[in-house]
Amino acid sequence: MAVTFYDVSSTSGLKKLDEYLLSRSYITGYQASTDDLTVYSALPTAPLDEYVNVSRWYKHIDALLRICGVSGEGSGVTVEGSLVAEPVATPPAADTKAAVAEDDDDDDVDLFGEETEEEKKAAEERAAAVKASGKKKESGKSSVLLDVKPWDDETDMKKLEEAVRSVEMEGLLWGASKLVAVGYGIKKLQIMLTIVDDLVSVDTLIEERLTVEPINEYVQSCDIVAFNKICK
Repeated sequence: MAVTFYDVSSTSGLKKLDEYLLSRSYITGYQASTDDLTVYSALPTAPLDEYVNVSRWYKHIDALLRICGVSGEGSGVTVEGSLVAEPVATPPAADTKAAVAEDDDDDDVDLFGEETEEEKKAAEERAAAVKASGKKKESGKSSVLLDVKPWDDETDMKKLEEAVRSVEMEGLLWGASKLVAVGYGIKKLQIMLTIVDDLVSVDTLIEERLTVEPINEYVQSCDIVAFNKICK
């Protein structure tokens, strides 16, 4: 069943999208797809940080577009222009021609407002990025989902995530994350990362960076939940 969003450029539309992404890393499925591009393209500008889930999703998709593009096949998503369709009265047939003529003469009235230069520039850049994503065929990049487990329920999960993200390697890009309840008050960190296969080994990342000092003060273990090629 296709997912439908309404007027994602409005406050109410962004709130709905933010709620939708609360428990999701992508619009549909477990990797970036054309569904993400559809919603990404519908946003006129980068969302404000107050929309936490939309903001981290947007930054992740934006980063993927800059690295290698998004070519995954989506399951179908629709973005409607407005939340409420306004009823439009149909004029009597005899008055139709007069109404059309009056509309043609009324050049000074702009019912919908004009785009600012900043909005036009942002829209052009976004369109170019989306278009380029369909052409890029760079090889050797993968999207990985990691489970990062703490020692116990007293572990500071904020510091744990900061420690994980502090790991920097050529070809490594950290993405969206969320906390998932495990039980007994313990939560684990689920975090996305994009890697260049020739430069980064996930096993090495886990064994030599994420589970050694000083990060092992917070991290007990790491598991690979999903591993998907995003550039072939």
